[in-house]
Amino acid sequence: MAFTDVETAQAHDAVNTDPTGEDLCKLGILYSTGQGGTIDYVEAHKWFNLATLMGCEAAKYYRQEISDEMDSFQISAAQRAARDWLATRH
Repeated sequence: MAFTDVETAQAHDAVNTDPTGEDLCKLGILYSTGQGGTIDYVEAHKWFNLATLMGCEAAKYYRQEISDEMDSFQISAAQRAARDWLATRH
């Protein structure tokens, strides 16, 4: 799934406003595929975790897919990053 530059910018902008689960899932896809930069599974996992919390079913599948490519330290880092992001939102 490829995103346009506009879609990529919208996904990043949504994080600073009122993101939906789909917005966060889109960020996960961007980071997991390296679109617009390098592949970052920790960052992708973080966004998939958050998207899942917001009810995005597709994010569960994507999170599992990249988990298979990660070690336990990376998964822990992603979970910690998701918790930190949530803490700054409230």
